[in-house]
Amino acid sequence: MARKSPSLLFVFLAILLVSALSEASPVWKRKTAVGGWQSIDNPKDPQVVEIANFAVTEHNKEASTALAFEAVVKGEKQVVAGTNYRLVIAAKDGSATSSKQYQAVVWDKPLQKFRKLVSFEEIKG
Repeated sequence: MARKSPSLLFVFLAILLVSALSEASPVWKRKTAVGGWQSIDNPKDPQVVEIANFAVTEHNKEASTALAFEAVVKGEKQVVAGTNYRLVIAAKDGSATSSKQYQAVVWDKPLQKFRKLVSFEEIKG
């Protein structure tokens, strides 16, 4: 007995179902684009704090300043050839009574034992 091929309606419904599932299912969706910045959930994570301390120390060397690290306010990371960290850091300058906020970008490649301060700027306002 010869088998009949599926009707065009069945094929259309199957394609529609697969399309709907791929759009609705979180398994198929990405939170961010590949290579995009992702929020750091815990700015007190020891690795994040270590990166922030490195940023302040390197900035002090490069700019001949005496900033003292206080805390990571918030941050984002981006997976590239290693990881870029974009952090908002609270730090005091010398004997100042209040801290200022700075944005630092650090490129970290732990497997190669490489870490570089890319930028460090005071956040005005």
